[in-house]
Amino acid sequence: MSYLDKLLEGVVIKWYKLEDISTTISSGGTPRTSNSDYYNGNIPWLRTQEVGNGDIFDTGIKITELGLKNSSAKMIPVNCVIVAMYGATVGKIGINKIPLCTNQACANIEIDKEKAMYQYVYHFLLSQYEFIKSLGAGSQTNISAKIIKSLQIPIPCPENPKKSLEIQQKIVAILDTFTELTAELTAELTARKKQYSYYREQLLTFDEKEVEWKPLGEIANYSKNRISFEMLNEDNYVGVDNLLPDKEGKTLSTRVPIKGNSTGYEANNILIGNIRPYLKKIWLADRKGGTNGDVLVIQINDTRISSKFLYQVLADDNFFAFNMKYAKGAKMPRGNKKKIMDYLIPIPSPKEQERIVAILDKFDTLTTSISEGLPKEIELRKKQYEYYRNQLLTFNG
Repeated sequence: MSYLDKLLEGVVIKWYKLEDISTTISSGGTPRTSNSDYYNGNIPWLRTQEVGNGDIFDTGIKITELGLKNSSAKMIPVNCVIVAMYGATVGKIGINKIPLCTNQACANIEIDKEKAMYQYVYHFLLSQYEFIKSLGAGSQTNISAKIIKSLQIPIPCPENPKKSLEIQQKIVAILDTFTELTAELTAELTARKKQYSYYREQLLTFDEKEVEWKPLGEIANYSKNRISFEMLNEDNYVGVDNLLPDKEGKTLSTRVPIKGNSTGYEANNILIGNIRPYLKKIWLADRKGGTNGDVLVIQINDTRISSKFLYQVLADDNFFAFNMKYAKGAKMPRGNKKKIMDYLIPIPSPKEQERIVAILDKFDTLTTSISEGLPKEIELRKKQYEYYRNQLLTFNG
């Protein structure tokens, strides 16, 4: 902190409108979707849902030269600060690391290099996310280019551009250190998840005659237990909303029942989100609690199989693919409870189950634990980044 105090000691700050430190602030456009000649080209075209507080290296959709020419979309140079103005990502910030064009819901800001560093502006706008989002209007809380242009940006030592840019560069270097650490840890987590999936598939692949196979319904059943609302709280009530996607367990509930009874579960039961099975929501319970009809509670009734081993089998992508195959409904598919019980489960020896679980548990801890795995480390780095960002970019006046 002594370094930070010295860095900002005696520094005069002046607030400018964003448009005053930019050479251009523009939005884009959308080529007519009914014209196939405008799409599947080689020009990256960015949509707001792809703006997510970070660098942008590619886009999901490419348009053609004809699509660019016959729309309001326009190419922007690299290192523009891009702000999402509409939809679910309103207020999110990105930096394009490739030349691209955008739709009309993106504000594309080319910073004047003589006045500010684009990275400095990016970090400051990140710190203002909640404020920017609050400026929106309408059911989707959209914001306008006019709002973006009028956003206030603190510039240190504006009367001395050289010193100003030096201070900005030092602030950026500190904050970039934490974002780079987070990016490295996130990449590591992605790699470990791929390893986890690979080893799960390898360890759970058996020849038909190598082990006994049983339908899930012959070794387990759905819970018929009931639990009163008085026994439930945000920690032990599990709805489909607080089960996390991609097998990452659960978080605290925000919708705890205030009357009646719920389906009860016990420690070592397996809970599976039964709405949109492709989200892969599954949790091995470590406590007693309750849930609702959108979550399946599977209880083992065969002593030959361990709950941890069955969890690993059901957490496999093959199970979720099976579940989706027989799911009912288009917009919001729901798993077929009866058909799920037909899913075949391998039953190796207890010793082999223990060996498999020991290997996979290590990956599970590394990739999903919020107390000792990579997710915890990533969360700590994010908090460090936010702490130093607030120290460095909070100015009076």
